[in-house]
Amino acid sequence: MLLRLEHLFAQMDVWMNGASTWHSRAILDSLFEIQSVLGRSDISKDLLKELERQAGILSQLDSNPNVDHQMLNNILDQLDLLTDRLHAIDGQPGQKIRDNEFLNTIQQRSTIAGGNCDFDLPAFHQWLLLPAEKRIDNISGWIADYLPIRDAIRMILNLIRDGATTTKQVAESGFYQQSLDTSIPYQLIRVCLPSDHLYFAEISAGKHRFTIRFMQMIDKAQRPVQAEQDIEFLLSCCQL
Repeated sequence: MLLRLEHLFAQMDVWMNGASTWHSRAILDSLFEIQSVLGRSDISKDLLKELERQAGILSQLDSNPNVDHQMLNNILDQLDLLTDRLHAIDGQPGQKIRDNEFLNTIQQRSTIAGGNCDFDLPAFHQWLLLPAEKRIDNISGWIADYLPIRDAIRMILNLIRDGATTTKQVAESGFYQQSLDTSIPYQLIRVCLPSDHLYFAEISAGKHRFTIRFMQMIDKAQRPVQAEQDIEFLLSCCQL
């Protein structure tokens, strides 16, 4: 869920940089998707537990002479700040959005293909005619409750990713499999290839092992096929 939310928040941040009415429409679409994902669990409680867990693990490094203590203290301070911001959220995140009739009407119509056209939602059309600064100011107020969640997710995932050791591996005939030590709480598997590589990775994982298949779209109208040659790639099994 954190990866999905990271994607949606990043998407929304990009749209916030634009001033057109289409940017404003896209921001609200992303906002409604975020609201839908967050409505499925108590995300604040889960994030607080994870922040506290990571802070506890990192605090144990304080006695290690090989650790950059200034960087460690900065990270711990950031974790404490994010924890305080999450505790400061009044009620359920996004409650102001759920109580906003204007946004509720747009969201309900957005579930219909083309349902948020100007002639279907004249109030929405009028709002889109406002100056960009006013629209962005409105949106900033609507998403304010979600920003501590966005920042906490970024911090958690960055620490998990940065804490991994990256190794070079080879997938023979496009296939790679590795066993997992069940005593180690792996949280994320990352596969890196050059951006211009012809293949992409399909990953499936269980408690005891994971497999990677490198696939290629030879014909865009057909299913992708597995590589026949050996593929070199970078692998990170992330844990913190």
